[in-house]
Amino acid sequence: MTSPSNYTTAPVSEFLLICFPNYQSWQHWLSLPLSLLFLLAMGANATLLITIRLEASLHEPMYYLLSLLSLLDMVLCLTVIPKVLAIFWFDLRPISFSACFLQMFIMNSFLPMESCTFMVMAYDRYVAICHPLRYPSIISDQFVAKASAFIIARNALLLSPVPILSARLRYCGKYVIENCICANLSVSRLSCDNITMNRIYQFVAGWTLLGSDFLLIFISYIFILRAVFQLKTEGAAVKALSTCVSHFILILFFSTILLVVVLTNVARKKVPMDILILLNVLHHLIPPVLNPIVYGFQTKELKQGFQKLLQRGF
Repeated sequence: MTSPSNYTTAPVSEFLLICFPNYQSWQHWLSLPLSLLFLLAMGANATLLITIRLEASLHEPMYYLLSLLSLLDMVLCLTVIPKVLAIFWFDLRPISFSACFLQMFIMNSFLPMESCTFMVMAYDRYVAICHPLRYPSIISDQFVAKASAFIIARNALLLSPVPILSARLRYCGKYVIENCICANLSVSRLSCDNITMNRIYQFVAGWTLLGSDFLLIFISYIFILRAVFQLKTEGAAVKALSTCVSHFILILFFSTILLVVVLTNVARKKVPMDILILLNVLHHLIPPVLNPIVYGFQTKELKQGFQKLLQRGF
């Protein structure tokens, strides 16, 4: 299939998404596994949310934070994957100007929201292990509400300038985005304006937020490990660490996938563009699949809640 021309003399009112510009035959093979992963992500997260909602024993701050993580995962998936599948199945490549920048806003703000949620969950585990007697008074429903408001407000406000700066650029000719999604750099490089400020702001804001979140997570686990190793009761250390296993595994997956995407983009001259595009798509799909499954298998209370849900027949 030949790609359309990347240039037009008319003002740009919509963009054209070209997935895998060098290997467009890939999309037919990828559509099935991506569809299955998308359905798995939606189903697993919806099941987790229903289980937490219906099971009274799960009405605790830790599970409320897990519900927030599931909601963020579902929004990210619904923002990216249906459009990708529409391109694969029906060749629906056009995306309107406003829809493109809305997608850009959600992708740029919801990813740091997830890392911020992991940070709050790490603080939850720190208080539970290091200050167990004070846990009910510190990690309350009110704390979760304030933390959720902070997570949403911080990232939405600080990262909204990214799509705003991109939308204010002049797109006076090029309109073909060589990507499956409206990634900021893929879109802004089509502009005939200088995009230096756009690049600098995204780099500084994005890595400041992600870096601070991961630093606080790291500090929390240092205190957790120090407290665990000071426990003298037989089996107490293993029991304490078992409450952190799911959270640690998810952070490991999240950071590893993020690191792979970053490193491949840094080495973009050595890595084929189609690999970069595939990694960007999977980055919005794999964590939503893994998060509910890992917590579901590792957390005894969730497994029991799910079993009760099955017995009720939903």
